[in-house]
Amino acid sequence: MASETGKLTALAIKSAGQGEHSDGGGMFLKVTETGRYWRLKYRVGGKEKLLALGVYPEVSLAEARKRRDEARRVIREGGDPSADRRSRKAATLEAGANTFQAVGDEWLAKQLPKMSVATHEKASKMLQTMLYPGLGKRPIADIDAPELLAVLRKIEDRGAHDTAHRAKQRCGQIFRYAIATGRAKRDPSADLRGALAPVITTPRAAITDPLKVGELLRSIDGYSGSFPVRCALRLTSMLFVRPGELRHAEWHEFDLDQGLWRIPAEKMKMRDEHLVLLCAQAIEILRELYRLTGPSGYLFPSVRTARRPMSENTINAALRSMGYDQVTMTGHGFRAMASTRLNEMGWAPDVIERQLAHAERNKVRAAYNRAQHLAERQKMMQTWADYLDGLKAGGTVVAFKSKAG
Repeated sequence: MASETGKLTALAIKSAGQGEHSDGGGMFLKVTETGRYWRLKYRVGGKEKLLALGVYPEVSLAEARKRRDEARRVIREGGDPSADRRSRKAATLEAGANTFQAVGDEWLAKQLPKMSVATHEKASKMLQTMLYPGLGKRPIADIDAPELLAVLRKIEDRGAHDTAHRAKQRCGQIFRYAIATGRAKRDPSADLRGALAPVITTPRAAITDPLKVGELLRSIDGYSGSFPVRCALRLTSMLFVRPGELRHAEWHEFDLDQGLWRIPAEKMKMRDEHLVLLCAQAIEILRELYRLTGPSGYLFPSVRTARRPMSENTINAALRSMGYDQVTMTGHGFRAMASTRLNEMGWAPDVIERQLAHAERNKVRAAYNRAQHLAERQKMMQTWADYLDGLKAGGTVVAFKSKAG
């Protein structure tokens, strides 16, 4: 179907039947039932080879000739266009595997056995929303300190100074992983020491005054939102677990007959299984909630899908709707509320800290202290719930010192 000069034409291409139709210079159009393909035959070292030049009409006749001429130039200079293409493809794949996002995703996947589920989710969200938009497509070895600082400054400019510092820490972990796996030479985050505004540490927002605690509990009882969220608020006040531990709670972790919630190690910040002793009031709430969200899955599923837990902002949003701003009370503040009041009530610090699932700071002491204090914790949790009921009722509740028994 070639013209007299041995060259194809647009008309000849459209009317070409199945087979190979030469355009000269080794290039031909291969027509099959599935399409029309540009190919180039050539020899290197006495061996015939075949190079794909594209698919018609995505690659026009003019473009196919341009690619043929470029390939023949490479051949004249002693090269092999097929080998060059494989090298470029390999380089492209390697570059794709060495971007900040590729290395970051790989690093994050390896952290799941070490991080709690909630922490892992927060790290993933930080990468996706704060770091990947500016750094994700960049080769990790090419990122320098000024470029990294520019991305962190965008976070800092929103007033999120603590988040900017945590983002810098995450970047350092990713860069060090890249160094260990041979994809970077150094960690530019190390050069940013002092470049970000210092974080001014403030105590977590928490209500600890007994009268105000009573007001808060009455507000929770009057919460007009969904029943599961009201249950979550009530349980948070009684059990004072971390917000992420509560929202990731699953029904199979609970034994309501024994009054026990066994939180798996992978869900805990310190990666140790944690036992939560359930007071009678918490068991009653859980039995009511069971009718709605049981018998399996999350206690507090997302409103969008039961396969995910409720949002990490749900509890705080509920508090805001009740008139408690972020400087007055947060979901995490229930832990501070319980710790403050229980210490003032005279409960042993070891018992309180164990129920809070805090790590022992003294490493030597931690190595020898394996006490669970279960009996004392059970008594404390029930006493705490009864104490809250008294505050909620508006009566005068006197703090008392516990007695082991």
